[in-house]
Amino acid sequence: TLHAAAPNDILNKNACSACHGIDKAIVGPAYQAVAEKYAGDANARAMLTRRIREGGSGTWGPVPMPPQPNLSDADLATVVDWLLAGAKP
Repeated sequence: TLHAAAPNDILNKNACSACHGIDKAIVGPAYQAVAEKYAGDANARAMLTRRIREGGSGTWGPVPMPPQPNLSDADLATVVDWLLAGAKP
């Protein structure tokens, strides 16, 4: 049977962890800060999916996040689900 990749594996494989820590900001915000900011936001899933896929800047400061066009839809959904569930280590 196929198993979805774990969020940490996806984050490490795609160099996300170079700029984001679980509970501390590096270049970009901590994953837990993102989780807190969007908790209860009905539009968060679509917005985060688009922001990760397309990149962008301005929400957390001027440093742009590069787009992630090579992230599979399944891996992207796993990361967004993990963020919206509180980004637990």
